[in-house]
Amino acid sequence: MKRISLLILVLTSIYSCREETGTSYMTPERAAYYFSSIEEICRADAGNLWGASLFGPIMYVDRISRKIVANASDKENLLKLKDGVYTGIYPKEKLIDVISVEFGGTLFAMVRIPDEEDDYRIKALTIHSLVHCMQEKRNIDPQRFNNRHMNDKNARMWLKLEWRALKNALSTEGEERYLAVRDALIFRGARHEAYPDYIYDETRFENYEGLPTFSYTLLCTASKEEQTKRLIDGIDFYYKLNFGYNYGFIHGALYAYLLYDKGFRFNLVTSDSTDLGTVTAEVYGITLPEILRDVAGSIAINYDIESIQQEETERQIRIKEASNKRLSAYTEKPVVFFDLESPSFGFEPDALYSLDTLGTIYTSLRVSDNWGKLVVEETGCLVSFNLKEIRLPAKGIKISKTHISGEGWDLFLTDSWELVKTEENYRVKRLSP
Repeated sequence: MKRISLLILVLTSIYSCREETGTSYMTPERAAYYFSSIEEICRADAGNLWGASLFGPIMYVDRISRKIVANASDKENLLKLKDGVYTGIYPKEKLIDVISVEFGGTLFAMVRIPDEEDDYRIKALTIHSLVHCMQEKRNIDPQRFNNRHMNDKNARMWLKLEWRALKNALSTEGEERYLAVRDALIFRGARHEAYPDYIYDETRFENYEGLPTFSYTLLCTASKEEQTKRLIDGIDFYYKLNFGYNYGFIHGALYAYLLYDKGFRFNLVTSDSTDLGTVTAEVYGITLPEILRDVAGSIAINYDIESIQQEETERQIRIKEASNKRLSAYTEKPVVFFDLESPSFGFEPDALYSLDTLGTIYTSLRVSDNWGKLVVEETGCLVSFNLKEIRLPAKGIKISKTHISGEGWDLFLTDSWELVKTEENYRVKRLSP
């Protein structure tokens, strides 16, 4: 999987297969305004944040019409100059997201155009994607994050405690901030002690998505007060979502902002394995106990651990009830099975339901893989936790050579793949040589 990318406060609508005209507000004139605004933001930064300017090729892509409007041409001249911008059509077999992408031999910061125009949101999306371009140029290009432990009650409790401490750190200064940062790092360490096998993936996720969030929060705001408010609002927003797929967007940004306040130079972050928590402890001069879980338990009362425990108990009940209702759709025959080889995902962070060891239900999902492209809009699908298999209900299935559909989903197969009936179910398979 190339990457899973979700952005704080920049969620966009689900891809549609309907023939529509697309987003009307992103005219060449409006696109030129955003290109100019982003260039000015990067010029004002003057490379101070990352040691080099973030500005570069940008493309805004409409999720329905797939029309591209860009500020630069590509090496293969796929984009054509028109009305002062470069235009074209993004290939239907590829996913549209907020990522760095090579198009026509040129690396672009791709931005999936939101349905409604929002000045801050579009600028934030663009800076986020430009940071991904910078990361790719520096060979920071993670393939996959496995943070399934973040669905566990205890991991979520430690994370929520850490966020409460970080929220206090953002709102205070001096000794109070020092103590709040120390408490956050103690909660972080307690989680790492309980889940040591996931430390590496946590670190990479926090770097890869958290640093872009930090960057646009810093560069697209006018004051420190606004920056702090947006970060705290981000905690509140992600507090309600599936942590496994989302927490890193705000988590890495929180530690990065605390480091920035201490004058930390982010051009020193040259690897996605740089632990921002460890760096924060060094910069703030915090020495942590060797074993953290007992200390964390003793200070948790200061952060209202009882309310968190109640939240998590109620969440487990809701998940169990929802799982019982939803599971039958993916276990009762007929079902369509897909093997995942090198998938690229696009999904909404609040459209997930964990089914413990069975996997995760996505109520809407876009996937591209070697077999083609799958768009799920209504009925949902079940993705195994090891990201090796997808299953869909086959109700109402319609089959042609390259286009297969069911109730709420469409599959577009490449020429070397086919759908095969296996007893009462179906499976997508590679054609025999």
